[in-house]
Amino acid sequence: MLNKSKMHIHFIGIGGISMSGLAEIMLTQGHKVTGSDMTKSDMTNHLESLGIEVGLHSKDNINKDIDLVVVTAAIHEDNEELIYAKELGLEIMSRSKFLGHLMETYKYPICISGTHGKTTTTSMLADILLHSKKNPTITVGGILDSIGGNIHIGGVNYFLTEACEYCNSFLDFKPIVGVILNIEEDHMDFFKDLDQIKDSFFKFANLIPRDGLLVIEDTALANTPQIKQIAAPIETFGLNEHANWFASNILFDENARPSFDVYHNNEFLFNLKIGLTGMHNILNTLSIIATCNYLNIDLNSIAEELINFSGARRRFEICGKIHDITLIDDYAHHPSEIKATLNTLKKYPHNKVYIVFQPHTYSRTKAFFSEFAEALGTYGHIIMTEIYVARESNPGDVRVEDIVKLMKEKDVDAIYLESFDEITNHLLSIAEPGDLIVTMGAGNVNQIIDMILGKI
Repeated sequence: MLNKSKMHIHFIGIGGISMSGLAEIMLTQGHKVTGSDMTKSDMTNHLESLGIEVGLHSKDNINKDIDLVVVTAAIHEDNEELIYAKELGLEIMSRSKFLGHLMETYKYPICISGTHGKTTTTSMLADILLHSKKNPTITVGGILDSIGGNIHIGGVNYFLTEACEYCNSFLDFKPIVGVILNIEEDHMDFFKDLDQIKDSFFKFANLIPRDGLLVIEDTALANTPQIKQIAAPIETFGLNEHANWFASNILFDENARPSFDVYHNNEFLFNLKIGLTGMHNILNTLSIIATCNYLNIDLNSIAEELINFSGARRRFEICGKIHDITLIDDYAHHPSEIKATLNTLKKYPHNKVYIVFQPHTYSRTKAFFSEFAEALGTYGHIIMTEIYVARESNPGDVRVEDIVKLMKEKDVDAIYLESFDEITNHLLSIAEPGDLIVTMGAGNVNQIIDMILGKI
């Protein structure tokens, strides 16, 4: 289907980070591209500046001249465009299936999966591939300064993308190299339990052909019989010598940036220092080194890229420093991610830490109610704001105030403030030179940093 020249492709939900990238790739390949979304945004404005016609959801956007309709998972069956496209008998394809077909047109599709760390790891590998003159096509779930956005259109050999397990979407992909960074409970509005999540990742691993490579954290599918059924060669990474790739002699500098020795099959390779903070990014880096080794990229040449890489936006992003108060934004929205960020903050120079956390979706908040309280209660003064609802409606039985109450019962310094204005004023009244203000969450909580900067 994608080999047909000059198609008219319509994207329903075009403002999403992945859909917008796919739309841009199709435009560059010479297709006519249109799309729609619930609201206009910076992303839709960018697409319109490229010549893509973008409207709000309406039946009027659909006509019989459209060759293919691509639909994101956030679109429900009652969407008027989707209904009318079906009535007209138009070909309709999910975003994930469309992305899978696109991958088949490249020699080396590389898919980065895992519960946490996908965007950071994809962005880091993107920089290395660019520096190594591989001219990759890249789609990433965040904004990467080195490519000026979330998309880079390159040659026909290398295609690099994130692979999300939600709704089993990554099972439509066609990886030659597949990376599994970690496996934990998440997206419990779709998955029944951790076993079902592991089964989904196992199916993803089995998509990789025998001449490809599975790169996996050494405990992710440990003690599961399915691991022996995977056809592709497997390279593991971790923090102990049982992994194929492991780190040893780990040290942190005054800004929480680690250096460590890299080993492959118990053979010392080199000492490496990276620009990212935290223990979790050591693991992310090891997965990249294993991938680069498969792609025949000189491992010694990537050291400069790794020490200079500062991360994608909203991934422990240092947004500024005002009156010696450092402002940091982080995308952490899962208890394990919160713990990793707080552990990094403990190593970062500061006096007091003020954490503003915005839970993401009712289903995730309900599934990890006590885990959020436990994770947030390990460090700092906690300010909770309202849940970012994303694709969901309020079930009526999930309240942020109850998480705060649970934390207070354990003597955690926590409060709930409903509005961003209240939070901004509260922070400005208590933060002093040498303190850290950190916004955390996958929603729009980072707007608080802009509000602080606007009021100082």
